[in-house]
Amino acid sequence: MAHWSHDAVFYHIYPLGLCGAPHQNRFDAPPVPRLAKLRGWIEPMRELGVNALYLGPLFESSAHGYDTADYYHLDRRLGSDETLAELAADLRANGIRLILDGVFNHVGRDFWAFRDLLANGQSSAYRDWFAGVDFGRRSPYGDPFAYVGWNDHYDLVKLNLSNPEVRAHLFGAVRQWVERFGIDGLRLDVAELIDPDFLRELAAFCKGLKPDFWLMGEQVHGDYRRLAGPEMLDSATNYEVYKGLYSSLNDRNYFEVAYALNRQFGPQGLYRGLPLYNFADNHDVNRVATLLREPAHLVPLYALLFTIPGVPSVYYGSEWGLGGQKGRDDWPLRPRLSLPEARLQAPYPDLASALARFARLRHSLPALRHGDYTQLHVAAEQLAFARRHGDQLAVVALNAAATSASLGLTVDLPDGTTLVDALEPGVELAVRGRRLAVEVPGRRARVLVSAPR
Repeated sequence: MAHWSHDAVFYHIYPLGLCGAPHQNRFDAPPVPRLAKLRGWIEPMRELGVNALYLGPLFESSAHGYDTADYYHLDRRLGSDETLAELAADLRANGIRLILDGVFNHVGRDFWAFRDLLANGQSSAYRDWFAGVDFGRRSPYGDPFAYVGWNDHYDLVKLNLSNPEVRAHLFGAVRQWVERFGIDGLRLDVAELIDPDFLRELAAFCKGLKPDFWLMGEQVHGDYRRLAGPEMLDSATNYEVYKGLYSSLNDRNYFEVAYALNRQFGPQGLYRGLPLYNFADNHDVNRVATLLREPAHLVPLYALLFTIPGVPSVYYGSEWGLGGQKGRDDWPLRPRLSLPEARLQAPYPDLASALARFARLRHSLPALRHGDYTQLHVAAEQLAFARRHGDQLAVVALNAAATSASLGLTVDLPDGTTLVDALEPGVELAVRGRRLAVEVPGRRARVLVSAPR
């Protein structure tokens, strides 16, 4: 039986941003249950076809959430542990699985064990909890010791994940998240920098808690098989396809994304059967509505996202074409949003209904969730491919040009077979001489589905 993630449509929220939390934490302040605001987003997620929610960092931190101070309690800017428990229960009651951010590579300088190291120096019981601690040098902060910071950011202190006590502390937190909040999985921050032995042990631990637990690792470059596979993680962030989604449209060069998809999922694909995590934007990159030169390309872009192998994810607000560009920091990508104002002020209010149609299509067609991938046609502004699962064949034809395009596709179906456009049911096409003549309107897609033989 396939893992539930193969059938998932993800929604991604950065809670500190959406909920309007202060950018800096005051550790003496009382909890404010801002996270409860997300309960009002459950019905819009359901309307969008979402059945899995990935929440960015939630636990006590100094600023942006990736600088953890305490893994065992919700960030007071978002509320108390009970606030999260109530949200988790509501999600579960509405058939939406909950995925949290596992930030295990590094912590913030306010992390309790690092504070002990600052206070007690070489006599601290936690000096071996952190990577590269050297009392022969000073840190950029002027501390009487040096340490390894993530990507030379010394407000993010790298953990020594080979230390059994550190592993026990982190695994204990995961156990609490499963038992207290019933979480279904983790997205692992900067997983590409984490020792595979730690990931392997974490995977075994999590599967022991919950056999269908889902683990997805953040990887920007390199071979995703380093993270995902047997006894390792279940998925990885598909940055290769992410880039091709928008640049193929901007450059009028579908060959770029077609090459990536064929390399990953074609007959000799590296990741056949691996449900990579596909996305058009997230909390770290410019919003796709800002990246695209032509807003009309949002529809074919999301049509592709929802029909390729892997699992699709939508970043909050992007279903309405919300823009966002990095400034001096990442907060412009992580805005405060409130319903219903966000819908009323949406730059492209009709986009969400298009995404909902694509999600319904994905849920209804096993070929789009589990099928293989065969490229049928590629040109500068047109792309077509087939997804087959059992007796069902789905032919996806995309046209990024402003005018309609006529495509002649070779399909593995007997002559006379009729295919119906699942996006426009009145359109039916018949196979003639193993060929299918498809007319695709400008900036649109067709998803042609064969009846069972």
